[in-house]
Amino acid sequence: MIVILTTIILLLLLLLFQQYLSKRRLGKNLRYISNKIKLLISNKSSERILLMTEDKQLRELLMKINQLLDYHQEYLADNARMRMSLNRMLTNISHDLKTPLTVVLGYLENIQYDNDYTPEERNALLAKVSVKVIDVASLINKFFDLAKLESGDWKLDSKRIHINEVCRKVVVGYYDTLINKGFDVEINIPKEALYLYGDEDALIRILNNLLSNAICYGKDGKFVGLTVVADNETVTIEVLDKGKGIPHSKQDRIFERLYTVKDSKTEFAEGSGLGLTISKRLTEQMEGKIEFSSVPYSRTAFILTFKNA
Repeated sequence: MIVILTTIILLLLLLLFQQYLSKRRLGKNLRYISNKIKLLISNKSSERILLMTEDKQLRELLMKINQLLDYHQEYLADNARMRMSLNRMLTNISHDLKTPLTVVLGYLENIQYDNDYTPEERNALLAKVSVKVIDVASLINKFFDLAKLESGDWKLDSKRIHINEVCRKVVVGYYDTLINKGFDVEINIPKEALYLYGDEDALIRILNNLLSNAICYGKDGKFVGLTVVADNETVTIEVLDKGKGIPHSKQDRIFERLYTVKDSKTEFAEGSGLGLTISKRLTEQMEGKIEFSSVPYSRTAFILTFKNA
């Protein structure tokens, strides 16, 4: 009987000792994890917490903590990109406003103080002032349009849109400009009526942005095309040109807010960088997708895809 009691007591003591060791290891591991987290956060490190343990619950906790650290790093990266975007925005907006306004002030000073101008010359200068003022107003309107889109204040009026008619109407508005500039124009719009659900004004805005982009920055290729195709599920609108295109290394950034592409030799630039961003936001609000591909002097295309209505 004494032997049995002794054995039981020894087993209990052994169990208590194992629990003590386990608790001690757990406390040590938790202190290590806590100190490591503080260090990673203070150093803004992307390192992960590695710990060898047989404790299943502790392993699960480490997995969740590492996932949280991943999220923290993504948050920091997003903030860094946002700051860079904001700085770029301020630089671009400042430049794009300052340049035409400086020109306008120069013209106005000439008109005001130079009495040698003939009425015809004054009218020509006033016409140039008007063009520059319209450019500034357009830039400001784009900026506020993007602000409304990103804040959710721009509400679209979705309805069934006759895509064929919308595309024809937009192309007609550019046809004289294209012909006068010596562009070859290729339009492929099927006779069969095609529809999608969306905001007609928004779709017109998107197509205007893409066609203006093709005319301005694809001018070396002297070609602009618009094609509409559909299947049972989707409708695709493609706007393309054969100009210098955009370098492959920069193609994944062209839809970023106020991102511009510049060529040091030609000063090729995507204006203020607002038009394509607005087009992307509007397309996404209509549950569509916009894609881009570019092979210089062969085929630069923006492809819109929407659900077939």
